[in-house]
Amino acid sequence: MNRILLADDSPHAQRMGERILSDEGYEVLTLADGDAVVARLRDFDPDVFILKADLPAMTGYQLCELIKQNPFHQHAKVILTSGAMDNVKEDLAKMVRSDGSLKKPFEASVMMDVVRPLIDSAERARQDNPRPSAAPTAVSAAPDPEVIRAAVAVALDEAYPKLVDDLTKRILLLLGKHAG
Repeated sequence: MNRILLADDSPHAQRMGERILSDEGYEVLTLADGDAVVARLRDFDPDVFILKADLPAMTGYQLCELIKQNPFHQHAKVILTSGAMDNVKEDLAKMVRSDGSLKKPFEASVMMDVVRPLIDSAERARQDNPRPSAAPTAVSAAPDPEVIRAAVAVALDEAYPKLVDDLTKRILLLLGKHAG
C-alpha cells in the first residue's frame, strides 16, 4: 500500500485530505507542524509528502529541502499546498525541488490528478535506486542558507510596499508637526 504524509495545521484540511486519499486506498499519516514531520522522518517512509507551504515550526519549503537531501527519502515526491487566497512561492518551490503544488480547499479530482503520477514516479524511483536499509538515526534540520536568503527576499518583496507607505506617513506626520 502506498503511503502519504499530509502536514497541515488546519484540522479541516487534514480531515479532507485524509478522507480523499484514504478513499483512494492510500495509507495516510496527518501531522500539524514541521517539527512533527521531522520527528516522523525516521519511522514513516511515504511515497509522497503533502506539506503546507507555511507550516508552523518548519515551513513546507524547509521540509522539502530536508527531504530531498535525505538519501533514505530519495524516492519520495513533495507537493506544497497553499490556501485559496495564497500562492506557493514558485521560485522558492523550484529551488527546494518541490514536485508539485495544490490549492486548498482540497478538491478530490484535482488532488488525485496531482498525487497519482507522483505515486507512480516514487514507486519507479524505489525500484531503480537502492537506498539505505534503515532510516538515519538523526536527521539534520539545519536549513540551507540560500533557502533562508531566498525566503527572506520573498518576504521583504511582499512587505516592501506597506513599509514604504508606513514610513511615508510617519515622515509626513513628523514634518507636519515641525512645520507648524
